[in-house]
Amino acid sequence: MQRSAPHKDVSMTTSQLETNSNKPKRMPDGMFAFVLVLPGLALLVAVVAYPLLTALVTAFFKQSLVVPGREFVGFQNIIDVLQGDFFKLLGQTMVFTLGTTIAPFIIGFALALALNTRIRGAKVMRGLMLIPWLVPGVVVSFLWMWIFNANYGVANAILALFGVDAQAWLAQPQTAMFAVIVAKSWQSFPWIMVMLLAGLQTVPQELHEAAEMDGAGTIRRFFSITVPQLKGIIGLVLLLEFIWNFQHFDIIYVLTGGGPAGSTQTFATAVYETAFRGFDLGHAGALGLLWLILLMALVVVYVRFSEKGEQK
Repeated sequence: MQRSAPHKDVSMTTSQLETNSNKPKRMPDGMFAFVLVLPGLALLVAVVAYPLLTALVTAFFKQSLVVPGREFVGFQNIIDVLQGDFFKLLGQTMVFTLGTTIAPFIIGFALALALNTRIRGAKVMRGLMLIPWLVPGVVVSFLWMWIFNANYGVANAILALFGVDAQAWLAQPQTAMFAVIVAKSWQSFPWIMVMLLAGLQTVPQELHEAAEMDGAGTIRRFFSITVPQLKGIIGLVLLLEFIWNFQHFDIIYVLTGGGPAGSTQTFATAVYETAFRGFDLGHAGALGLLWLILLMALVVVYVRFSEKGEQK
């Protein structure tokens, strides 16, 4: 009996080992996370990273779409771009970016304040206000092209009611940029409204009630309570909108194509025109490289701002 006990223990140990060996090995958490990220990472490299690096390398070569081959020219393309219309493009891009950031912010903030009150139909109005944001940019462009049409546009029909002469909105350098800014602002204000409305609903109502009991009026409460409470989300919205508008393309290109006389040309349309209308990939790559440097500076500001907000 004493000799059979060890044999039983050995048989039990052997069966346990066989059972453990049949169990599937568990993948480490780090490896599992990498497997999940890998498809997205591969897509990012194929669709974004590789084309971007190829375009940036082109900035240092003399290369055309119509002539095969290319020649290394160093920084000559960048020098040519800086000595050309770069600063004019920078100025026009800044005018468009600032206009399409400030105007929809004011409209969106005003609507957010209105919808945050107990007005009738607020939920329905909130849904309707989102429609411009849901419409594709090309459709928005054609809509505003019809509104600003010199012959039968709605804008000129409104001017005629006040006895003002019709304007060729998209054909005059004095009015083309204004028209483009209006079209882009109409598309942008809904998401700003939604973001600020969400922020307004987090402001404690007790603060307003206490300030009102102390005699503070509506304007005083707005600047003393509402704005300070929304300071973080206001900064984030303005920064994101500025970055997006700095690289905007579709509405400008469909409405004016960068014209008339280049008055609405921005970095986005200039790169496209240089590459696919002028067939000059080298100068287009150089312009894109300088544009990317400016965008990276904005991205650094955004990251710093986000980190600062998280620390608070």
